[in-house]
Amino acid sequence: MSNDTGRTAVILAGGLGSRLRPYTVVLPKPLMPVGESPILEVIIKQLARKGFSRIILAVNHQADILRAYFGDGSRLGVSIEYSLETKPLGTMGPLHLMEELPENFIVMNGDILCDLDFGDFFANHENDNRLFTIAASKREQLIDYGVLGCDADHLVSFTEKPRTPYLVSMGVYCLSRRVLDFIPEDEAYGFDQLMLRFLDEKRDVNVQTHEGYWLDIGRPDDYFRAVDEWPDLRTKLGL
Repeated sequence: MSNDTGRTAVILAGGLGSRLRPYTVVLPKPLMPVGESPILEVIIKQLARKGFSRIILAVNHQADILRAYFGDGSRLGVSIEYSLETKPLGTMGPLHLMEELPENFIVMNGDILCDLDFGDFFANHENDNRLFTIAASKREQLIDYGVLGCDADHLVSFTEKPRTPYLVSMGVYCLSRRVLDFIPEDEAYGFDQLMLRFLDEKRDVNVQTHEGYWLDIGRPDDYFRAVDEWPDLRTKLGL
C-alpha cells in the first residue's frame, strides 16, 4: 500500500486488558465504550480529523472481534490494516511486522482518552527531523503525611503533606523509521527497553508536554471516570 495518501498511525490494540477484568472477558479493552462509541473509535476519529488516513492496528487478543467491528475503516473515513502478532511482542516489537512504514509515524496505545492535537504533535516531530518524540502529561504525587527530613537521628526539615510534580508518558509517540534499527526482530521489546537503550547510547529523545486532558482507562476506576467525563471532552473535541 502506498504511504503518500496521508499520515500513518499505529495503534497498539493487542493487550489482554487484565486490569479491566471482568469487563474485558467479553470485549477487547479498546472496544470498551465511552458514551456511545468504543474508546478506539474515538481515537481513530481524532486521528482522521488530523490527516491520518492510514491506521494500522497491532492486534493479538480477540483480533477477530476488532476486525469485525472496524472492517477496512471506510465507515470512519480511513484505511485500516491489521498486523497480527502470533506471540506477544511488547509495545515496540510489533513494528517489524508492518510493511511500508513511512518516514515518520505515530505509535499509540488503543486505550487512552486525551485532547492532544495529534496533527501538531506529528508536525513538530517531522519538522525537527527527530528520532523519537514522547507525549507527556503532568501529574502530582501527594504524600498524605508530614514528611521528616533527618540527619542521622536529628530533625533538619519538616514538610506537611508535600506534593511532588512529575511527568508521565501518555502512551503516544512519534517515531522516525530509523527507530526500527534499534528494535530486535521477532522478540518482545518494550518502550521501556528502548528508552533505556537510547539513554545508554545518548540518543536524542524529545519530550513534548501536553497541558490538557489525558486519561489511561486501564483500571476500572479510571474507566468509569472516563465515562463520566466524556460528555464534556466530547464537546471540546467536537466529536
